[in-house]
Amino acid sequence: MWAILSGIEGNLQAYHAVIDDILRQKISVEEIYILGDIIGLSQENEALVKEIRHPRHSIPIRGCRGWWEEQCLILHSLHSTADPVELIDRFGVDVTKKLWDCVSRETVEWLRDLDFGFVEFDCLLIHGSTVNVSEVLTPDTSPWIILDRINRVNVNYLFCGRSNQLFDYELQSGSIESSITTLDKKSISEVKEVKKKRLIGVGNIGKTANIASYTLYNPYNNQLKFKEISY
Repeated sequence: MWAILSGIEGNLQAYHAVIDDILRQKISVEEIYILGDIIGLSQENEALVKEIRHPRHSIPIRGCRGWWEEQCLILHSLHSTADPVELIDRFGVDVTKKLWDCVSRETVEWLRDLDFGFVEFDCLLIHGSTVNVSEVLTPDTSPWIILDRINRVNVNYLFCGRSNQLFDYELQSGSIESSITTLDKKSISEVKEVKKKRLIGVGNIGKTANIASYTLYNPYNNQLKFKEISY
């Protein structure tokens, strides 16, 4: 069993509540995945990262970059993007300074080593999408875009955290026919069979006050369970 989290945003109380709930599960959790936005505009960022790096339980924890991690790396000139334009446009200069102040250089170096995402079995676990961490995938997203994002890494399940929502969206199996007409008027057609795909929103831990949501998934039988707890 996997426990899949996202959007802690430095909320230590919410994180503790979720970990306690994970440890109470009847079926043992083998891995904890945190799909980005570990940090946020919180004075508890350092304490949270310390607990993730040195957990008080034996379950392995793996984390990947989210939107807040990427903005932090941009601030420290550790990203291909030169300036935190997206952060400033969205929240302003004061919030940008606050993010700088509430994340230590040691934590920044740890964030720098986080993966972009994980491919396990036929699953991709990621914050945004295969395009970038900022892209939000939801059931309202065009099916063609969802199919493209999933097929980029040749998986059947895409778990994402950027939307902060819990959902299970299914693309039915079918076929795609494409054709090309060449300059000499010849037509070339191709039919590609597409297997059933699923896009799964894993919820968020710290964004909604007093309510944390996360996802349990069994990769051996594909059973999915959404969890929502009060703290």
